[in-house]
Amino acid sequence: MNQRRQSKPIQIGDVTVGGDAPIVVQSMTKTDTRDVMSTVRQVKELEEYGCEIIRVAVPDAEAARAIADIRKGISIPLIADIHFDYRLALLALEAGADGLRLNPGNISEPDKVKAVVKAAKERSVPIRIGVNAGSLPKTANSKLTIVQRMVNTALKQVKLLESLDFDLIKVSLKAFDVPTTIAAYRDIAAKLPYPLHLGITEAGTPRTGIVRSAVGIGTLLYMGIGDTIRVSLTAHPREEVVAGYEILKSLDLRQHGPVLVSCPTCGRAEVDTIKLAEAVEKELLKINKPIKVAVMGCAVNGPGEAKDADVGIACGKARAILFKKGKKIGVVEEKDLLTALMREVKRL
Repeated sequence: MNQRRQSKPIQIGDVTVGGDAPIVVQSMTKTDTRDVMSTVRQVKELEEYGCEIIRVAVPDAEAARAIADIRKGISIPLIADIHFDYRLALLALEAGADGLRLNPGNISEPDKVKAVVKAAKERSVPIRIGVNAGSLPKTANSKLTIVQRMVNTALKQVKLLESLDFDLIKVSLKAFDVPTTIAAYRDIAAKLPYPLHLGITEAGTPRTGIVRSAVGIGTLLYMGIGDTIRVSLTAHPREEVVAGYEILKSLDLRQHGPVLVSCPTCGRAEVDTIKLAEAVEKELLKINKPIKVAVMGCAVNGPGEAKDADVGIACGKARAILFKKGKKIGVVEEKDLLTALMREVKRL
């Protein structure tokens, strides 16, 4: 893995982004921001799953004003997602937003950006320049590649903010196409000192979206690029948070909650290992401690291949071996597999 790119740290609420700070896992609410109770309830659930920064949509003035009440009910920094109307950014700042996301594809006029920057600077509120491949400014040079247009759009907006003596900047360059996204981030990473927020936009449903996001985000993180991540899925946002941490855990970049090791199962299995692994995975979502749990289908993949697991189970005919760090600690009947394994997990 490449050494992590050193970026200028910024503060979003009480969360540090960039520099030597851990890579932050973000998400975005799927509720109507104007519905304060529903939004707070969803954010609180995301907090339980480890979400560290939340973004909310701000489609109108009512949504912007609702931020004040939402912030009272949550414990993590809130970013206002602004499109088209710069005045919504001003209202969001007045309501106490901890950060802004501006899309230069639909808010790029210097006088409007200047008004937002002035208000953000007065409050020391960072701004993310969020470039999307699908909504680039119409003034972008159509003869350039999509990557060049994305990077140029971001650089132009950064230059404008810097000219206003503002450097609380975070940048993202998202596309649905993974190679395009990777190329854009690699290019911008060498040209700017600011932290980068990673994501694959409109990645899809969990089945395909997690794969697409893991390939794109994971590749960039392996290159040492990225300071915050969001896995964009057509699903409940808790799935985004869980997937984000799994990407970080797979690269040994963060430890958050358990790691489940499970064999793919085959014709040797005499217990429904798939059903058992799915049940264990669901139970582990409720645990925050970074432990390793193994579910193995037979003696071939038993304690030997999972000997570093804190606790595990290796199934046989109508029963299974329960083990810790590769050493057998008991035998469990098939009907008690989940209960016995989770009892040992909770003892840890």
